[in-house]
Amino acid sequence: MSTRSSISEVDDAWMARALELAGRGTALAHPNPIVGAVVVKNGRVVGEGFHKYDKRDHAEIVALKQAGAKARGSTLHVNLEPCCHTGRTGPCTKAIIAAGVRRVVAAMKDPNPAVSGRGFAELRRAGIEVTPAVREEEAKRLNEAFAWWMRTGRPLVTLKSALTLDGQIALRPGSPTAISSAASRKEVQHLRHAADAVLTGIGTVLSDNPRLTDRTGLPRRRPLLRVVLDSSLRISARSKLVQSARKDVIVFTLQTLDSPKARALEKAGVEVVRVRSRAGRPDLRAVLRELGRRQILSAILEAGADLNGGALQAGVVDKVLLFYAPRIMGTRGVPFARISGQWFAKGPTLSNLMLRHVGPDFAVEGYLHDVYGNH
Repeated sequence: MSTRSSISEVDDAWMARALELAGRGTALAHPNPIVGAVVVKNGRVVGEGFHKYDKRDHAEIVALKQAGAKARGSTLHVNLEPCCHTGRTGPCTKAIIAAGVRRVVAAMKDPNPAVSGRGFAELRRAGIEVTPAVREEEAKRLNEAFAWWMRTGRPLVTLKSALTLDGQIALRPGSPTAISSAASRKEVQHLRHAADAVLTGIGTVLSDNPRLTDRTGLPRRRPLLRVVLDSSLRISARSKLVQSARKDVIVFTLQTLDSPKARALEKAGVEVVRVRSRAGRPDLRAVLRELGRRQILSAILEAGADLNGGALQAGVVDKVLLFYAPRIMGTRGVPFARISGQWFAKGPTLSNLMLRHVGPDFAVEGYLHDVYGNH
């Protein structure tokens, strides 16, 4: 077990456990990153944990407290570089050094500029061996929304849609059409659970009357924020969104906020926000900046052809997840995306493409923007 390859295999296995623990913080750690940690000594776990925002302690501190004196001479496996600055809590690096940890294995650098690389450097200055980049790609996917928000100040936007094989999302305009399978719909619920917000347009609200809720039944520290783009405040007070609003619905509009309709919506628990116009519709970039200001790290776009096309045309879609059902509808259906004016000079191309089966459907997932950039 002393060869470099065998140590790498051991590190890989313990990092898999750290990542599994980190996943338990989904919807519980935001707006902080999702982090899990495992303290190992003599091949045995002596402490482990994950971060919950409301519990304050970072994952490393949870694991070190559980390990107690056994942490001395141990190896700490963590999916994100330990922090070295004081925020709501003290620096994790100082706690790791004080605990006598011999070695730290980390999956990735922290995309937070206040930490990135500095945490590793502080540990090394204290004589702790640091092994970075173990299961790095998996770790990066886990915290891509946090990284994008840190870089841009706006949420990572994932455009999600269910399509037929010939690219149709409904039989006819204004007609809700069940396309994807139960397995795909279940996955969408888990996608919502991991997100901070879901965005849609007034056209979808009027035709489908959705609730847009997280129905996984899993715990989350903040309710899923439901966001509607509605230029003229056409949303009905009897819609499911308004009827279920508990200060978790925002309507972005071009209308004045002192109108009777706006006041009625506010009274029903819906926040109405006036936003600047772009091409006669709410400016998507302004909407996303406001959501980012509210610490919304990730948003799912679940909309119709016009908003899908407008978002793609505006360049605000960062990631795409399309569920294709094994059906053909024909050209009279509603297309996935409708573009106003001329089509793209060069169509958007997905990178890091992934294909997988979801029940009888297949999912296509890819990125339109480089989430980590130079990080």
